[in-house]
Amino acid sequence: MKILITGGAGLVGSHAAEYYAKKKWKVIVLDNLARSKLFKAERESVEYNWKYLAPFRNILRIKGDVRNRSDLKRALGRGVDVLLHAAGQPGVGFSISDPREDFSINAFGTLNVLEELRKVSPRAAFLFCSTNKIYGENVDAVPLRKTKTRYCFVGRKGIDETFPIDLAAHTPYGVSKYVADLYTQEYGVLYKMKTGVFRMSCIYGTRQFGFEDQGWVAHFVIQAVTGRPLTIFGDGKQVRDVLYVEDLVKAYDRFIQSPLKQGVFNIGGGANHTTSLLELLDLLKEQLPFRSPVSFSNWRASDQKVYISDIGKIKRQLGWSPRIGFQEGLERLIQWVEKNRMLFEKR
Repeated sequence: MKILITGGAGLVGSHAAEYYAKKKWKVIVLDNLARSKLFKAERESVEYNWKYLAPFRNILRIKGDVRNRSDLKRALGRGVDVLLHAAGQPGVGFSISDPREDFSINAFGTLNVLEELRKVSPRAAFLFCSTNKIYGENVDAVPLRKTKTRYCFVGRKGIDETFPIDLAAHTPYGVSKYVADLYTQEYGVLYKMKTGVFRMSCIYGTRQFGFEDQGWVAHFVIQAVTGRPLTIFGDGKQVRDVLYVEDLVKAYDRFIQSPLKQGVFNIGGGANHTTSLLELLDLLKEQLPFRSPVSFSNWRASDQKVYISDIGKIKRQLGWSPRIGFQEGLERLIQWVEKNRMLFEKR
């Protein structure tokens, strides 16, 4: 079996590459290594994962851009069995400051990948990393109650795949990812391709280089371990369901191995694996010598107060459910950051 993973140096892509390499698949990783530049980071980030994958003899690394047809043709070669499209621009803030580039990467980039795959390997499985942001501010119409540390849905455990998407603000990021989401579904129906859309909530894990604008669990851990300042936008009672990256990759594998031709799934930790920003701070204070100054700032655009995935559909159709609890996953992430703190310390 052969798999092409776009964005293969990112959190999701690198863990998927390692997973399939260990299963003895032929793995091609395509990445332009632009994450640090996108977030104006002073340090390297995904370059670490790029080097991490180097020793695997059955992983071929190609530096390239999903918007470049020549790069895609080189990566696809004579064909693949699976394509996991994890490449993308993941920052809401970046999409607001540069919506044209956001659209180019997320929407056009996905269409470009789909079309090149259709030409070379029309029977391959195509998996797209979508996002909960496609539901936009419609999620804020769900009634909430407020406790000391979090907001809670009233009358609803989570957001399922039938939840309304239209007639709400999304930010350009949510729009560009929704365009890509729809194109993936359309290619499945129109061209009879095997397509899986995974609308992801908060994914976290080792080898995640979190920034203030994206990857907030890892960002909190990195700041706490290094004693650097933390800014909370809003009141900190925002809640997300959290899913450890290894569980996500196993969900992808369930879809690849399944007889399903098309699928759209909301995926995250679900109602049993959630945390608020304030609750994560408390956990970090329990596990670390917490020295980070914490400040509060204004709410960010379209920041949902609660987002929890209803994962009932993926449980029913793929027999999948999360296995790694947040406490265990957080401990793994903390240990990795502590072991590699030189990657995050100021020079």
